[in-house]
Amino acid sequence: MSDIKNKRDVQEGKQSESPSPLEEKPELENQNSQGEIPFKVSEQEEIEYIQTEMEEKEESCAGETAARETESGMEKLIEQLKSEIKQKEEEISRLKETLEELRDKFLRAVAEAENVRKRTEREKEEFYQYALADLLRDLLPVVDNFERALKSAGDEANGKTFREGVELIYRMMLNLLKKYGVRPIEIQDRKFDPNLHQALASEESTEVTEPEIKEELQKGYLIHNRLLRPSMVKVLIPKKN
Repeated sequence: MSDIKNKRDVQEGKQSESPSPLEEKPELENQNSQGEIPFKVSEQEEIEYIQTEMEEKEESCAGETAARETESGMEKLIEQLKSEIKQKEEEISRLKETLEELRDKFLRAVAEAENVRKRTEREKEEFYQYALADLLRDLLPVVDNFERALKSAGDEANGKTFREGVELIYRMMLNLLKKYGVRPIEIQDRKFDPNLHQALASEESTEVTEPEIKEELQKGYLIHNRLLRPSMVKVLIPKKN
């Protein structure tokens, strides 16, 4: 029994002295080719190292993404600026066309205004030259009758025929004036009206209390309702005390 016990103790001592395969493996793994044992890294440090590497990779990826986004944004901005420049160029082109059209219209309007001015001046001059054409044409028969009267004046012993001819011409002239709105100023109640009468002479009289027309020296005329020529008259005025 004691022998058996001793053998068991010896075996247990050998087992305790000899390393197990699990204990030898880490030492073998930590040895390099020269048999040196490297620096041991804890599990926590290894985890922190891996996390740091992952964060750096994430930061690198984020930087690359931001750079790509910035580059894409710059390209979009450049395209937008090109589009705006193109629109501005088209707008400038349209404005130039509009300016040319307005300039052409302005020059046409100036030329038309100049033509109108010249035409108006020409018509005005022609009007002044020929405005009395109708009146003068109507005066020609009166001139013809004057010529006939003058021819017959020397042949007639009796002046009656000559007087009748002159009276005829006078009536023709009055009718002609009436045709053009000219009528003689009629003196009514012998009242002096400075708007219609012009006093060429005056005479004091005790028979009047206000100026009165004594004699009409030259007949006056109206054209329609406007004064054409005032009547020339001699006026009686109240005598001063």
